[in-house]
Amino acid sequence: MAGNDEGGEGTRPLLYARDDAQKIHDILLRLGGVKREDAVLVLNGTAEDFLRGLSDVERKAQAAQKRGERTAIFVYYSGHAKDGALRLGDSAIPFAALKNRLAQAPADVRVGIFDACQSGALTRRKGARRAPEFEVQADATESAKGLVILTSSASDEDSQESDLIGGSYFSHHLASGLLGDADRSADGRVSLSEAYAYAYERTVADTSSSAAGAQHPTYSYDFQGNGDLVLTDLVDRREGLVFPANAPGGVYYVVDGRGFVAAEVWKAEGTERRIAVPPGTYTLKRRLPDRLRVGQVTVGGGAMTAVEEARLRDVPFSDDPVKGPGRAHRLTWVSFGLTGEVQSFFDGPVRENLFPSLGLLAAEVNLHGYLRRDWVWGFDIALGGGQSTLHLQGVSDPLPYSFAQLNLGSTICAEFPMGRWVPQLGARLALLGMSRTFQDPALPRQTFLTLTPGIVAGVRYRITPSWGIGVRTRVHYLLYNVDENRSLGYWELAGTVGYEL
Repeated sequence: MAGNDEGGEGTRPLLYARDDAQKIHDILLRLGGVKREDAVLVLNGTAEDFLRGLSDVERKAQAAQKRGERTAIFVYYSGHAKDGALRLGDSAIPFAALKNRLAQAPADVRVGIFDACQSGALTRRKGARRAPEFEVQADATESAKGLVILTSSASDEDSQESDLIGGSYFSHHLASGLLGDADRSADGRVSLSEAYAYAYERTVADTSSSAAGAQHPTYSYDFQGNGDLVLTDLVDRREGLVFPANAPGGVYYVVDGRGFVAAEVWKAEGTERRIAVPPGTYTLKRRLPDRLRVGQVTVGGGAMTAVEEARLRDVPFSDDPVKGPGRAHRLTWVSFGLTGEVQSFFDGPVRENLFPSLGLLAAEVNLHGYLRRDWVWGFDIALGGGQSTLHLQGVSDPLPYSFAQLNLGSTICAEFPMGRWVPQLGARLALLGMSRTFQDPALPRQTFLTLTPGIVAGVRYRITPSWGIGVRTRVHYLLYNVDENRSLGYWELAGTVGYEL
C-alpha cells in the first residue's frame, strides 16, 4: 500500500492520499486475512521506496509458492499521476513499467488498484473497459490466476477528493464496500468484482454533479478460469454494526469521532445489512425529505451492535453532523494534553547545587495544521518543585532549601503519521524561571530566569479518534550567567495524555 500527497513540480498537494492508503491497509489487515508481516505501507515515500516495498512483497510471495501455497499480491496506490507515470514527490514510476512488473510478479493472482488522476491509462489495452462491473465465477477462487488492474478514473479524467468524506471519492467507496456494503450476494464476503462494482456506481453518482464532471473508474483483467477473489471476510470478524431487516430503508451515513463519513450503508426495505466498522463511537445519519434522523451508537470489540430506530432523533438540516471537513482534515484543529515530566541536568555538580532534578506537571494546547499540514505548534506551562540542600565550601553543614520551577514553552514539531502511531520531531523555546528559599531566614530568596532553546522528539498513539497517549524527550541548552558564564544542558522525559477536538 502506498499513499503520497505530493506530486512534485506542476502539481498541487493532495489532502487525503496518505489517509486513503492507511485506511485500505487497515481494512485488509482487519478483514482481509492479510498478516501484518506480509503488508508493506509506504506513506509519502519515493518511487524507490515504493519499488523496494513491492520487491519485499514479491520475495515473500515467491517463498510461499515454493512451499506450495497459493499466493496473491495486492498493490494499492493513492496519489498523483501525470504524463503517463505515478508521481511520488519528485520521483516517478512509468505506467508501462509498473504494469509490466505486476504482470510478471511471482504470484497466482496480482491485483493493482490505483487512485490517481488519469490512472485509466494503466488499463488502456484491448479488452479494457469503463464499466460498472465485470462477470466472474463466484466459486472459482481456488483456480483463479491472472492480473487485474482497477483505476479510479479514465485516462482523460481527474480523480477527485472530498472534504465531506475526508478522502477521495473512489477510495472512500472502495473502503465502504470492503467493510460490507458491497456484499451483494449477502454471503458475508466481499469479492473483488463486488468491491469494484460498488465503488464504480457510487463514484460516478457522487461526482456526476461536480465541477470537474463525472469520474469513471476503469478495469482490465486477464484471469485464467475467469475467477474471482475474496478481499474481505465479514463472517469470521463479527464486529461492527448490523441494520436489522425491520429498520427503515435508505442511505445511512456512519460518521466517526473525527467528523467525517467512515462508511455508508445502502439498505433496502426488509433486508438486513452489516458493516464491519472498528470499535468506537459513531454518529448515524439518515436523510429524510424535510429533516435528518441522527443518533449515536457504540461498537464494542468482538461484537455486532444492532441499530435501533427508537434511539435516533429528528433534527433540522442545520444540525447535520457532516456539513464540512472532518476534524482530522480541517486546515487546523486543536488538541489538549496533560503531562508528567522528569527534568535533570547533565552535569552532576550542577544537579547538586544549582538545579536539582525534579518532577513537573504540565498542561499544553496544540494547533495542528496551522503552519502547514502535519506540523504542530504547541504551547505549554509546567510547574514543579521540591526540597534539596546546598553544599558550600568552608561551611560544614549543608543548607536546606525549598525550590520551585515554572516553565513556559512553545514548540514547533513535524509529525509523521503511521496509522495510529505518530512520531514527532521539532524544536522548542522555553522560558525557565526558578526560585529557592532557604530555611535560614537570614539568607535571601534567590531567583533565576532565562530562555532555553532545545530539540524535541517523541511519538504518540491514537487510542481512539479523540484520545491518545504519548511519550517524548527534550534536550535543552541553558546559559547560566549569575556568577559566571556557563553553558549547561538538561533533558526532560515526559508522558502525555491528549484529547483532540
